Amino acid sequence: MRRSDREITDLSEILSIINDCKVIHLAMVDDGEPYLLPLNFGYACEDGAFSFFCHSAREGRKLDILRKNPTVAFEMDCRGALDEHDVACQCGYYFASVTGVGHVEFLDGEEKLAALTALMRHMAGREDQFTEQQARTVEVFAVRADKLSAKAKVPHSAQ
Repeated sequence: MRRSDREITDLSEILSIINDCKVIHLAMVDDGEPYLLPLNFGYACEDGAFSFFCHSAREGRKLDILRKNPTVAFEMDCRGALDEHDVACQCGYYFASVTGVGHVEFLDGEEKLAALTALMRHMAGREDQFTEQQARTVEVFAVRADKLSAKAKVPHSAQ
């Protein structure tokens, strides 16, 4: 990371950033061509290992790509605000972000149900429980983070 002064390593702060983000941008490669999508997500963190859960229709280009090549990159960001100055070249942007690379695993059974619950918890603040019948109507996959980093530029008063 070039700007190590902005690196976030504290797990509780990384979790705080992830909690504030509602969209994960998932980058895939389709026969040499990049393909990028914004997706809603839920997540779990166990012993510092992150899994991000996404759901979709049961067929489509995204799923075709992920089945052929499960390696992905991801990004999420939040807390954006202009760092405004009178001189344009001194302006900047406040932000917090999490980026990484990982691999996709398709879920079923209890893990799929738990992932759907995690997704609703993160997106809606609810503890919905899903049935097998409901889960059969969607595809659910986990992005298992192999590498993850976080950084932020915050106003001086917030440091």
